[in-house]
Amino acid sequence: MIVNERMLDYILSLETDESPMIQMIEQEARAAYVPIVRKEMRQLLRVLLTIKKPRTVLEVGTAIGFSAILMAECLGKDSHITTIEKYEKRIPIARENFKRAGCEDRITLLEGDAMDILPGLTERYDFIFMDAAKGQYIHFLPDILRLLAPGGILVSDNVLQDGDVVESRYAVVRRNRTIHGRMRDYLWTMKHTPELETTILPIGDGATVSVKR
Repeated sequence: MIVNERMLDYILSLETDESPMIQMIEQEARAAYVPIVRKEMRQLLRVLLTIKKPRTVLEVGTAIGFSAILMAECLGKDSHITTIEKYEKRIPIARENFKRAGCEDRITLLEGDAMDILPGLTERYDFIFMDAAKGQYIHFLPDILRLLAPGGILVSDNVLQDGDVVESRYAVVRRNRTIHGRMRDYLWTMKHTPELETTILPIGDGATVSVKR
């Protein structure tokens, strides 16, 4: 927990009900132990999408399609989401969820490793949401910057590692040291890349919000 738990509970108690589809997929995800974006992150996405009104959205990390559907609910019929997923067992579930939500015509799911797919993309995106393998964020970044349109927004989820990112690498469990180092590199790079204006927010498990100059 990065922020005070009582404060978070209070903030979340103020939220209005989500759509029946989002609630249904959330229940299914929890039953299957599939991680989905936290409630506070969902609201941040909704606010940013409402402000930006992007026509083109790229998501890195589909899982079962929860966040893609959430974003589709926020966008107009003329917007389109491209999402990338490599875990084969989750891909058919995501496709079925897109159909259930009635948004399969507005979401394109690309199957495979983002490291292989991103270099082949050429479209500029108004909004990019990264929620994939955290240790790969720093490796995704060159292509992400190339694909992000000027004035576009980049949101990266789960960047604070439950607070471990502030610790010395020697205070982190050995198996987590590689991702710990890469995430610290990523955060430093996001704050020191001239073409980006970035803020780091301690919501959920941490997020960065960047605007391309």
